[in-house]
Amino acid sequence: MFILTQIEFWYWWVFALFLISVEVFAPGAVALWMGIAAAIVGGLLYLFPDMAWEHQILIFAVLSVVSIVVWRIYAKKHPTLTDRPGLNKRGQDLVGQTLTLKKPLTQGGSRETIDGVIWKIKGGDLPEGSKVRITSIEGTALIVEPEEAPL
Repeated sequence: MFILTQIEFWYWWVFALFLISVEVFAPGAVALWMGIAAAIVGGLLYLFPDMAWEHQILIFAVLSVVSIVVWRIYAKKHPTLTDRPGLNKRGQDLVGQTLTLKKPLTQGGSRETIDGVIWKIKGGDLPEGSKVRITSIEGTALIVEPEEAPL
């Protein structure tokens, strides 16, 4: 315990830099907020050099937990906007497209290769060569309906 009684304010700042640098290599917005909490504790210790180590640890723990929880709530309510929202949802880009079945759709299912990827296809029974429109995604399967012939 002797070593804890000799904590200097700059120890907290070095710890804060370490945690923030960890965030660079392992992003997740956890180490960042803990680093900010450590920097705040270092600032408080600079202003109040006689602060007990128990209070320092307690302030660090409370600030870390509160800041992480507040950040998670904020991030959930304000998701990051992107110009490619379907980037990791490959099938969403296929909804609305039409394709010609290379294999018959029997017993409600088949498989088709689209852009080099093999997809499960679900829909009503249709013969090979039928034109279908992809209407939605169900898990990893594309849901299709027969393409209506133009009038």
